[in-house]
Amino acid sequence: MREPLLEIQLLTKTYFPARKQPLTAIKDLDFSVANGELVSLVGPSGCGKSTFINLACGILRPTSGQILLHGAPITEPIKDVGIAFQAPILLEWRTVLQNVLLPIEIIERKVTPSHREHAARLLELVGLAGFEDAYPSELSGGMQQRVSICRALVHEPSFLLMDEPFGALDAMTRDRMNKELLRIWGEAKKTLIFITHNIGEAVFLSDRVVVLTARPGTVRGIVTIDSPRPRDPTSADFKNIEAQIRDLIGELDEDGDQ
Repeated sequence: MREPLLEIQLLTKTYFPARKQPLTAIKDLDFSVANGELVSLVGPSGCGKSTFINLACGILRPTSGQILLHGAPITEPIKDVGIAFQAPILLEWRTVLQNVLLPIEIIERKVTPSHREHAARLLELVGLAGFEDAYPSELSGGMQQRVSICRALVHEPSFLLMDEPFGALDAMTRDRMNKELLRIWGEAKKTLIFITHNIGEAVFLSDRVVVLTARPGTVRGIVTIDSPRPRDPTSADFKNIEAQIRDLIGELDEDGDQ
């Protein structure tokens, strides 16, 4: 087992809205993510994924439990994370290169020639060399999402959080982007937590799949995938792993958790 980069230890977050009953979004969430590992989180709507993202970034503080990064608890907003959301959220008035460099401007307050060279290398990595001066409106949805991945990587964070980054794309583009993501992940050698509702996508991408319950989200089970990449979604092994995850999710209905 590789050394853990992130350790999520009995993590619980309860909200206390004014004049309303307390709401527990996640409860006793407990798993780890190894350095360089690609882990997917799968669960029903309302399983606390947005809360988990905010906790992992240090934007929220847990009610109990903790998240350790390199063995130290995350207690405040951190810079050592890159995030890609379902929508690329690019600034339309900035070029591709300027969008990628935005985290550098915010974190470092100064963009150097080496930053520009690094951003250009990332754009080359995702197949967007030559589009540095293009604007988001001139790009397809898949190309825009590649820009958002470069933006998440440009400040060289220890780990990436991806929140259904391909959910808004058509099926063919989504398949291509999943293959592209594996290539980028392999070359960038980053730890990645990938949140998705698509079981097939999770099986195609992941070293492990963490299945979450509905609110309050907790770990129903963890499925390790040892199949070599690239994986064939039509193979019996792939289908068996999908069925294993579906069985875990199906237990939610049987237990009345949905």
